[in-house]
Amino acid sequence: MSDVPRILLVGATGLVGTRVMEAAVGRSDLRLVALTRREAPMPPGARMEMMVSEPPRWDEAIALIAPEAAICALGTTWRKSGRDEAAFRQVDEELVLRVARAAVTAGVRNFVFVSSVGANPGSKALYLRVKGEVEARLRKLGFHRLDILRPGLLRGPRTSDRRIAERLGIIASPLTNLVLTGSKRQYRAIDARQVALAALQATREKARGTFLHDSDGIVRLARRLDGAS
Repeated sequence: MSDVPRILLVGATGLVGTRVMEAAVGRSDLRLVALTRREAPMPPGARMEMMVSEPPRWDEAIALIAPEAAICALGTTWRKSGRDEAAFRQVDEELVLRVARAAVTAGVRNFVFVSSVGANPGSKALYLRVKGEVEARLRKLGFHRLDILRPGLLRGPRTSDRRIAERLGIIASPLTNLVLTGSKRQYRAIDARQVALAALQATREKARGTFLHDSDGIVRLARRLDGAS
């Protein structure tokens, strides 16, 4: 088992994180370790570890886990943050960067960040602006490989967090995806499981550098993992 890479997952309680745990079930070629602030249900058949710790001690936890790769699927919503920018940034910016810096110190080579289509530090939308700012700062940390996944609208069972407009968007996505062509393809809705598979595949990639993956790129990565199963 010592040759099997240990992969850190933060954000295990979210939509993509949950799908990552499910996608790891039955795989003997990786060891998934989820770091959470509270216990989360594991999928049936999961053979993985879960460490529960308060975020201020995550640096110590990551050093103890000593992962070779990390997937960061952390994120909150404007509603959950109480519509307060500082509270929103505390999770989507400060906690993400804290995890990333601790990962660098722990010797993580491959770092995967689940961002969003439209991420741009110059965006007028707070959500996209913060994602863009975080991406820029992650690039400067010196990972051997940094993969930034930029999915569009995520499809998956997350009914408690869905706004009405978002739910309607998911229902209409089979049709809207058909009209989103050319440069607009990046805005297509995508199943969260595809993002999870892509994140796992990115932890296996050997080439050095920073790689951005739009919706089509995420699907290509996901297919490569499926082909290696």
